[in-house]
Amino acid sequence: MTAAPATVDVPERMAYRLKRVALGKPLVTSQLHEERLSKKTALGVLSSDCISSSAYGTEEMLIFLLPAFGLAGFHILMPLTFVVLAVLLVMTALYRQVVMIYTQAGGSYVVARENFGPKVAQIASVALLIDYIVTVAVQSAAGTAALVTLVPTLHAFSEPITVAVVLGLAYGNLRGVREAGRAFAFPTYFFVATAGLVVVIGVLRSIVGDLPVLPHVSGMIGVHDSHSAIFTGAAIFVLLKAFANGGASLTGLEAISNGVSAFKKPVGRNARKTLTVMSVMLGSLVLGISYLSFQTHATPYESGTPTVIGQVAHAVFGHSWYGNVGFDLVQIATALILITGANTPFTGFPFLASFIAEDSFLPRQLTRRGHRLAFSNGIAVLTVAALTLILVVGTKVDALIPFYAIGVFTGFSMAGYGMAQYYRTRRVAGWRRRVAVCLTGGVVSTLVVLIFAVVKFNQGAWLVVVLFPVLWLVLMRLNRRYRAEAHALDLVTWIRADQAEAPHYARHTVLVLVDRLDLAVLRALRYAGSLRPTSVHAVHFMLDDQVAEQLRRDWIDRGLGDRMPLVMVECEDRRLVRSVGEYAMNTVVADRAEVTVLLPRRTFGRVSQRLLHDRTADRIAEAVSRIAHVAATIVPFDTMLPHEQIERLESRQQEAAREPALSDPCGPGEDALRPADGVTPIGQVSWRQKVTVEGRIKAMQVGTTAGRSLEVQVFDGTGGVRLLFFGRTSIAGIEPGTVVRATGRVGEYKGHLALANPYYELVQCR
Repeated sequence: MTAAPATVDVPERMAYRLKRVALGKPLVTSQLHEERLSKKTALGVLSSDCISSSAYGTEEMLIFLLPAFGLAGFHILMPLTFVVLAVLLVMTALYRQVVMIYTQAGGSYVVARENFGPKVAQIASVALLIDYIVTVAVQSAAGTAALVTLVPTLHAFSEPITVAVVLGLAYGNLRGVREAGRAFAFPTYFFVATAGLVVVIGVLRSIVGDLPVLPHVSGMIGVHDSHSAIFTGAAIFVLLKAFANGGASLTGLEAISNGVSAFKKPVGRNARKTLTVMSVMLGSLVLGISYLSFQTHATPYESGTPTVIGQVAHAVFGHSWYGNVGFDLVQIATALILITGANTPFTGFPFLASFIAEDSFLPRQLTRRGHRLAFSNGIAVLTVAALTLILVVGTKVDALIPFYAIGVFTGFSMAGYGMAQYYRTRRVAGWRRRVAVCLTGGVVSTLVVLIFAVVKFNQGAWLVVVLFPVLWLVLMRLNRRYRAEAHALDLVTWIRADQAEAPHYARHTVLVLVDRLDLAVLRALRYAGSLRPTSVHAVHFMLDDQVAEQLRRDWIDRGLGDRMPLVMVECEDRRLVRSVGEYAMNTVVADRAEVTVLLPRRTFGRVSQRLLHDRTADRIAEAVSRIAHVAATIVPFDTMLPHEQIERLESRQQEAAREPALSDPCGPGEDALRPADGVTPIGQVSWRQKVTVEGRIKAMQVGTTAGRSLEVQVFDGTGGVRLLFFGRTSIAGIEPGTVVRATGRVGEYKGHLALANPYYELVQCR
């Protein structure tokens, strides 16, 4: 009595077919799950962005110190490094508070939203979105610099390599690459091990006086022997620039708060411990690399390569064969962690964008999961923005840094002020001390933002300073638009409006628009009859007298005039959309009827065919749907010839036979569930038989002709059966996509096999 669910031959668009070739089979929603991470795995996965910044933080400070202060810049480097580490200490104390309270993903955006409201939170959202975009560009460019340091002949291809890295990361994430797992944790531990070895050996060689001082060679930035005073206005300005560049070492510190929900329980405690370990690692590496740079006089190059960390590694390991092996390992590890750090935004940006879109501040398309369950639209936006930045600014890290820290430290500021507000309003034990810690973090971050905006203004920071308020205003405008639409669609509002307006008309008039007589129009006429209207009128708007006369003759010759009137309406100015709207409104008034306008539309399988036809039906439907008591329906007609439809259907059936559909949540590629012991395949059950069946819920219906009830349609690949639960409209766990096992006696319901109030259990995937 009940067969397997019917399938419809719907032609796939060329874009979808290309997507399937590029990305693979689509993943079903039931395969979406979040992997919980241990502290060790989370440290490797979530800290790559933060720890990798130690590879270029020291170099960015030297770029400004050495030209201004000469060799004295190496001595100034260490005090400046301690200032950066002090900021790191303050930020770590702040985010230890954040991860303990806000254990869901979102970081400073969630903190600001919960404590200051959604509008103020958009300051944090803009900051984080900009941060993610620039992170992709900076980390990819720094990773390329590490590769070029290893293989100098690649220098001419720096930009293509960086672009290829970004595109490769985007492609991998569109295919569903996850940020969890040992594969993504390895680069972090590999880099910490190799860079840590450089620091340990370098410090030991420095103690024994065996660490070489590198000579100044052609290609390095200019360094002179004179000593400039450091308390002049110009010198202080340079120091602030160097500090701002060094602040880039702290980027990525918020990654753990953004991904805190991925930790195993207890979530907050595990995240706090991991954050502390990450900060210790980062601080140790930054301090160690700065110290060795000071001892070896490693100097940045004008071209950006070889990098300072690469020069330090060469100086520490030497130029013997084992020294060269050590140098190669350091550069490989540096490139890997930087590229892994560039991957972090491909998870963070789409998730954050989806949160903001759910709050109606970004387009709703960003909330949709794509072909492989990733937020594909967010990944695409991030990729385009990052590539645009790389192509416009270039691949030198110091040229990209001015776009970086404003967004990062603005996010820190919002987290600090938000947490201070949280403790101030709740006044938990020790709240004054916690407020002081959080306010300190907020104020320090704000000072860094101001320093960066001033000293880096003419180097690119001006763009971020201008872009920030513009993006915030755009988000506000989008939110107002969404709120207006929500108000317009609000059910209660419309119920109240309907009570004040004229009552619903009892009559129903259907207008079928006819441009020429063909199968598409005949199908629309048949569909009009199925609506059971009070009256049906075929209406032709005269744009061409000869076409109208030909239509009139065809209408009479084919006998349609005896069954349905054809109304010819003058359209003298050829404004078709306006004429249709006026005629529909006049019909509402004259007939005191609800009006449905049916628009036949020919659909075409080939792009070349679609280009030869306009979209007039869509424009008419959009216009007339705005008129009270008028609805528009497009009736499509496939112009593909019958034999082509048959051939296509046979081809798709053969393809389906070779490649089973992804309908089983227990594993992709299994169309039918494997029956367990004692379970009867649904296709073999019969009336009045007591059976146990197992299948996947395809559809549910709340309320039936039997009254308050729940009807569930279950299929297992061999057939389908209904499960009827009377007296209930919802059952926990019973929902589309769930695998259920039910036991009962088979009866009949509306011509289908059914089990009434069966015993049931939810089945785990086998």
